Amino acid sequence: MKHLKTLSTGPTKQLQQTLAHGLILLAGLVCVNESHAWQTPTTNPTIVQRADSCVVLAADQSRTDGDALIWDFELTHPGTYTVQVVVETESARGEHAGAVTVNGASLSQQLKKAYIIEDGVVSEFDLPAVFSSAGLQTIAVQSNITIKQVRLVPQGYTKSRIYISSEKYYQPWRQMHRSPEKVAAMNWYKQARLGMFIHWGVYSEAAGSWKGQPIEKGKGPKVAEWIMFAFQISREEYRAYAKNFNPDKSFAANIAKLAKDTGMNYVVITAKHHDGFGLFDSAHSTWDVAGATDYPGDLIKELYDACRAQGIEFGVYYSHGKDWGDGGDSNYAAVKAYNDQFGVHTRPNGINLWDSSPDTYEDYLENKAYAQIKELVEQLPELKLIWFDGDGLLTEAQAFRFYEMIYKLNPSVIVSRRVGYDFGDYIDAGDNKTPAASELAAKHFETCGTANHSWGFKAHDHRWKSANQLLRNFVDIVSKGGNYLLNIGPDGKGRVPEPCVESFQEMGDWVKTNSDAIFGTTRWTILREGVTAVKNSNSLPTEFWFSSKGHKVYAMSLATAPEVVRILSLKRSAGEVVGVRLLGNAKPIRWTQTDEAMEVDFTGIETSTNGYALEFTLKKTHSR
Repeated sequence: MKHLKTLSTGPTKQLQQTLAHGLILLAGLVCVNESHAWQTPTTNPTIVQRADSCVVLAADQSRTDGDALIWDFELTHPGTYTVQVVVETESARGEHAGAVTVNGASLSQQLKKAYIIEDGVVSEFDLPAVFSSAGLQTIAVQSNITIKQVRLVPQGYTKSRIYISSEKYYQPWRQMHRSPEKVAAMNWYKQARLGMFIHWGVYSEAAGSWKGQPIEKGKGPKVAEWIMFAFQISREEYRAYAKNFNPDKSFAANIAKLAKDTGMNYVVITAKHHDGFGLFDSAHSTWDVAGATDYPGDLIKELYDACRAQGIEFGVYYSHGKDWGDGGDSNYAAVKAYNDQFGVHTRPNGINLWDSSPDTYEDYLENKAYAQIKELVEQLPELKLIWFDGDGLLTEAQAFRFYEMIYKLNPSVIVSRRVGYDFGDYIDAGDNKTPAASELAAKHFETCGTANHSWGFKAHDHRWKSANQLLRNFVDIVSKGGNYLLNIGPDGKGRVPEPCVESFQEMGDWVKTNSDAIFGTTRWTILREGVTAVKNSNSLPTEFWFSSKGHKVYAMSLATAPEVVRILSLKRSAGEVVGVRLLGNAKPIRWTQTDEAMEVDFTGIETSTNGYALEFTLKKTHSR
């Protein structure tokens, strides 16, 4: 590890003067002597982009030029990256300052402490580094403290507050993530494309209101499953909801059929949300469907059986990091006291600080969270996925233990990234968010989204998305190569609101007709054409989203076709087209490919108000 001497440029003198006056200066400084730094870049063969898309640059892998540490490395996935600096924990007290230069371009930035890992304290530059193409790259970093590592993290990760693990845990995670069982499971998942998310629990009885007050009057997120947090309801008073939670026995068959009708390939349901209530019969808690309600059964097992009967894969959501019933204060007080020593901010992150349970966080993890995850994996032998949530204050060791435990129990179970740090097998782009093209990275992504504006059942939320709006979200995700996990929020009896059912079934008609453009496809070289920010209205006939499969390219439209459709992205220079097919229609279709566009004649052919998809066969393979 190399120690940088005091920076000797003009801006450093200003920095010293500012710190002497006791002010906090987190300034980006201009890098020194670029004429030397960029002369002879050579790739270091030991520096490779990690499976989590990050690039980790150790100090002892660098060369120096004056006060700068410099790395040359090969980048596989171009895009926008956050530049992080890792320093030894004990040397991290006080303020950090630094400068970063990427491929000869200096970035004027602030350096702010972000979080603590076992390797040390992580600070981030606030302006991103943009790599427009893959290949050989050069980065130089200066700092007023000893640098242990510099890390390049896809900006989509940092926007979603994904913490990147230390090397201690990354290598064993990588070995499990790349096992034959996990690779096979991920190959299935990447082609599954469309799944159903279900937020359901005793909060569904509250229907988004507390003592006549809508959740919008409370604290925090305005989604119905957060009702306990919104009104700071005591644990004892909240448990009263369970007495009325007695779903209709038909719920499992009805929901499985709706998923099938919508063209969904997997279902993920909230086995336990933040309120700590379990929809399954657990030996490790009485705050579950068997111990706290009059329902005579195990809701998770019943839905699992119904989905498997429909040929639909099954997953469970589990809030492991926070539990308002049994999780104490989620270790907030202890973490904050430790972080405060190093100037690292600690987010309360929606944990129970108003009526915390008396047990310690470690007791909760040992006696409930780890035990219930083991229980679910063992009770559901064909479980496909565990969708974790609420990882906020978990340590690396705790998050890694969840992943490793599941792998040892069943290596074919896929784990979502919210298990903590970057230990997931895939990433979620955030609630109702789809990554930009520049944020697409090595890991497969999933977008989870709502059908209205709440995840759990909210009786007064009637802002339902139309089938066309849901399809817009879906084809955008498909064009970028991801999955769409689309949510329903049944009421306390397990009934899905009718407007949601209607939109899903209409969406399913389109999905089934145009399945060739969706399932088994990858990103094409062009993601979309003419797409606008249409709000609350139907799509336009000039908008197209693309996907690819071998030597075929698919153009997906969500509007009724005019007599002549023109697709600029499929002009001759994109590749010679030798055949065109309208999915779901056996009629031959006339077309002409010119230097300006692909022109398709729809005269005498009717299409749905939700559009259509065209299959173009290319003479040569032009898939991504």
